[in-house]
Amino acid sequence: MDAVPPTKKSTDGSWMKYMGLGAQFFGSIIISLGIGWKLDPLAGFDSPVLIWILPLLAVVFNLVKIIVDTNKKNT
Repeated sequence: MDAVPPTKKSTDGSWMKYMGLGAQFFGSIIISLGIGWKLDPLAGFDSPVLIWILPLLAVVFNLVKIIVDTNKKNT
């Protein structure tokens, strides 16, 4: 019985894909917060309406994008 040496796992860089998706997720939230912060006074809202709506839309769109991107077959 010959012992088979352990093989190293191949590093294909897939972790960088997920790191990029995470950075894109948090970056879009920060940008949408800034846009909402600047647009709320310009729109004349007394309460922070856009500072709530824009980040929530960014979260929803980014979650859909993450689900679609991670469910793709490796081609």
